[in-house]
Amino acid sequence: MHLTPEEYLVYDRASAKKQEYYHGQIWAMDGANFDHALIACNVAFHLEPALKDHASVFVGSNVRVQVSPQGPFTYPDVAIVYGEPQYLDEKRDTLLNPSVVLEVFSKSTEAHLRGFKFTQYRKLPSLTEYALISQYEARIEVFQRRPSGHWLSADAVGTTSRCYLSSVRCPLPLSVVYAGAEFLSVRTRGV
Repeated sequence: MHLTPEEYLVYDRASAKKQEYYHGQIWAMDGANFDHALIACNVAFHLEPALKDHASVFVGSNVRVQVSPQGPFTYPDVAIVYGEPQYLDEKRDTLLNPSVVLEVFSKSTEAHLRGFKFTQYRKLPSLTEYALISQYEARIEVFQRRPSGHWLSADAVGTTSRCYLSSVRCPLPLSVVYAGAEFLSVRTRGV
């Protein structure tokens, strides 16, 4: 099925499942497992108090992001907007100006998020940080856009480490991000 961006929006808004879109093609979003959802919620709950001090708002994975008029249209796990959010239309379900995008990845989605999606997200002039959060090990990689336009990356690995989201001036301890994640409890049981 080949759709225009307008046809995609009508289709996606009427659907019970979320679909992403790029150049006329749509693909259904895979359902997130418990750890994926837990990690995304842990991140959002930890960041929420810090965002109040910076005139920022965050949205979860039910709000799509439009990168350009032709797409892609995506559903990031967490998006943060500095200042006033800009929406595609009065429905307020398609965000145009995310400042930070955080994506939780599995082994099967890592290459797509690291490659295609990050390439697309970098086209957003509003985007200053992009974080990739592993679902299967305690690891977060944060990419920051420098004033020169180049991207700098920093890794945090292990539950005793933390990363830092400089745009919201907030540390993100991995012990908080991964609290309750199944892979950690499996390791502590010695399995």
